[in-house]
Amino acid sequence: MNTRLEIESAIEQLPEGEVRNLAKWLQEYLDKKWDRQIEADFASGKLARLIARAEEDIARGNVRDLDEVLRNG
Repeated sequence: MNTRLEIESAIEQLPEGEVRNLAKWLQEYLDKKWDRQIEADFASGKLARLIARAEEDIARGNVRDLDEVLRNG
């Protein structure tokens, strides 16, 4: 089983509970992969400019409270 279509077909044969377990596993896998990418980007300095800009905005008071942002969408 090495093509996406074969995998999709196999998933369709699974009971719903197994599909849900697989979906949970896949989301956890993607989350870990994302975390590793962010860590690598941080370590390599790729995020330094964005972090510096955010720190400047904070120092200038050019930020809003997250609750305010979420309420005013």
